Amino acid sequence: MQVKDFYYELPQELIAQDPLEDRASSRLLVLDKRTGAVEHRGFRDIVSYLEQGDCLVLNDTKVIPARLIGSREETGARIELLLLKRREGDIWETLVKPGKKARKGTVIVFGDGLLKGTVLDVADDGNRLIRFSYEGIFEEILDRLGQMPLPPYITHRLEDKNRYQTVYARNEGSAAAPTAGLHFTEELLREIAKRGVRIVRVTLHVGLGTFRPVKTENVLDHHMHSEYYCVSEEAARVIRETRERKKRVFCVGTTSCRTLESAAGADGVVRGGSGWTDIFIYPGYQFKAADCLITNFHLPESTLVMLVSALAGRGHILDAYQEAIRERYRFFSFGDAMLII
Repeated sequence: MQVKDFYYELPQELIAQDPLEDRASSRLLVLDKRTGAVEHRGFRDIVSYLEQGDCLVLNDTKVIPARLIGSREETGARIELLLLKRREGDIWETLVKPGKKARKGTVIVFGDGLLKGTVLDVADDGNRLIRFSYEGIFEEILDRLGQMPLPPYITHRLEDKNRYQTVYARNEGSAAAPTAGLHFTEELLREIAKRGVRIVRVTLHVGLGTFRPVKTENVLDHHMHSEYYCVSEEAARVIRETRERKKRVFCVGTTSCRTLESAAGADGVVRGGSGWTDIFIYPGYQFKAADCLITNFHLPESTLVMLVSALAGRGHILDAYQEAIRERYRFFSFGDAMLII
């Protein structure tokens, strides 16, 4: 299976640069994973596809302002950091640009010395382990100095930080938003709950895998970086009951999907727990927990295009993407949505 098998041509102007004023006003392409049939709807129509007894799974991770702009203490050279995951205490795994200016022992200064970081080690993949020093509360300093870590294909400035958060975000720790959830409003979630749909929350802190492109030619040679996840006993119980009653589990976003598939045992049963997952889902994978998926349109040759292809079939996905391009859908993080059912 070649990475190039998941390529498609996307006109640049279809990359959404700004979030819509009304979260739920985006378009919705509905794909039947069995037949490949496509419907064009509005996102609020999602309600009509959910039935009493179904389960909607949300990822409640919260994006931290993980992008820091600083300078090397010795030379004043500009250095950009992306916080990926907290290892322990004040030690973080980070992505650094330019890496050559951040050798072991380098001290980086942020906000006129309000925050300092010392490079402790350089990992095999080039990531830096950095210990931060400061006075006060780290999260408050980060909120003051940090910027939202928007993907590189978004070049417009984000005026409102909250637009890169879901309305149900509560557990801080992500370096990127679970963007399928950006379409939901509190009102829409209440409407879904009124239909008798059970809504559960899980957590997966989105990390490096979101930013790293697939650089191998063969899909099987790609290695996913690990991300922290947590599934409560209550959420696991609701998901088990849903499946036992032959109702459907709808995952909001690939992160919710990967969380459930990571929490499912070999017997296909989802159990509560937490840990690190580097699950890589591509065509041929047998899903244990997810039946339907609400997702955005993903980058060509990305692991996320591979995941949705595993659920709906590569041919169906690429055909649906071509249809979305013809219909001028908006793509990627701030773009329109797809429902695979």
